[in-house]
Amino acid sequence: MRLLLLILALFATPAVAQPRGPTVLAASSLQEAMTEAADRWARAGHARPVLSFAASSALARQVQAGAPADLFVSADEEWMDVLDRAGLLAAGSRADLVGNRLVVVAPLRWRGRLTRATLGRLLAAGPVAMADPGAVPAGRYGQAALERMGAWAAVAPHVVRAENVRAALALVERGAAPFGIVYATDARASARVRVAGVFPADSHPPIRYPVARLNGSRSPEAEGFRRWLLSAPGRAVFVRYGFTR
Repeated sequence: MRLLLLILALFATPAVAQPRGPTVLAASSLQEAMTEAADRWARAGHARPVLSFAASSALARQVQAGAPADLFVSADEEWMDVLDRAGLLAAGSRADLVGNRLVVVAPLRWRGRLTRATLGRLLAAGPVAMADPGAVPAGRYGQAALERMGAWAAVAPHVVRAENVRAALALVERGAAPFGIVYATDARASARVRVAGVFPADSHPPIRYPVARLNGSRSPEAEGFRRWLLSAPGRAVFVRYGFTR
């Protein structure tokens, strides 16, 4: 009888809810690196962060609309500035995480090499896939670089605008565009494209990825994960995927 009562008591005990990790809104170009970072955090005994990837512009608008999230990692400073001005960032939590480089990719079969002198002329032949220059950081960097090189007016009519940088990469992978403007880390993540040229670092604003905790955060682990991302072991994960310190 006592054994039966013990068994019944065990089944009557309400299940303890598993802790939920912080929700992280991260730029599309961070997919592989941020996924590994989340896995490492979980292996250290924490609840695994819930990751959501999209263009920084789309993610920032979600935050503005009240979407529940704990951390935001943008591919540029402008969209983080938008949330900062709106009072949506936790005070003192904003910091630069990593950097990147801007490149031109082409299908593997393409054997040329774009230089500063030839890049604008060849891209003007189009079509050129790139994230929407009107909103998405990768597109903004690309337009800025081409403007600095005096080639934007010729290239702009041939631009195929994608919703984010990974969508632009996919257009080149599928053969829908002979060239694409993406980050160096995107090119590294694909086995179906090659780097055809690298934009000079002085042709566009520095590419920085700021991270911040949102003031609507409810996760007790959000700040811990943010601090770990900014630590030497955390940044090392991103460097292995081609990001710069």
